[in-house]
Amino acid sequence: MGEALDLFRVATGVLLHAILVHTGGSSVAMIPRETVMPPSSSALAPKVNLITLGVSDIARSTAFYQRLGWRRSEEASTQDVSFFALDNLVLAVWSRDRLAEDAGLAPTPPGFGGFALAQNLASEKDVDLAIDNAVAAGARLLKAPAQTFWGGYSGYFADPDGHPWEIAYNPYFPLDEQGLVALPA
Repeated sequence: MGEALDLFRVATGVLLHAILVHTGGSSVAMIPRETVMPPSSSALAPKVNLITLGVSDIARSTAFYQRLGWRRSEEASTQDVSFFALDNLVLAVWSRDRLAEDAGLAPTPPGFGGFALAQNLASEKDVDLAIDNAVAAGARLLKAPAQTFWGGYSGYFADPDGHPWEIAYNPYFPLDEQGLVALPA
C-alpha cells in the first residue's frame, strides 16, 4: 500500500489514466482523498480520461467494439492496441498480459474483477435495443434487462473477454443535452 500511496503523491503534473485489470479476486482498499493529498490540491482531478481493457485477442476485441458502432482511431491505434473515442473518454483494448506487466501485476485468469463498465440511456426501450445490439455483435448476455431494486431498469452483457457492461435506464440520474449523466448535487 505504501508504494501505491507514493505513486499517487507523485502524480502531480502527470497525465493519469485509469487501467482496469481483472485482479482474480484480490481486494482494493479505498483511500480517503485527504490521505493521499491535501484537500486544497488539484493535482489529481476527479475524472477518468482513458480506460484500458486487458484482452486476450486484440483483433477480436477490436472487431467486437467496431460491430457495436464504436469508431476506432486509426491514427492512434496499432496492431498491438486499439483506441476508441467515446464521449469524454477513450477506451483502449490492449494485451491482457502486457497490461498486467505494465502495471506491475501478475497476470491472472479472466474472471470477475470486481467492477462493471456502465452506460446509462434515456429509456427502457433504449436499454433493450442496446443489449440486443450488443448480443448481435457477439456479446454474451449475462442478465436480461429488467426492473431493478433501486427503481431503474438494467441488464448486463460481457464482451468477448468477459468484461461486464451494465446498460441501464436510471430515472434518478437524468442525461444532459450531450447524453451524459447529470448527477444530482
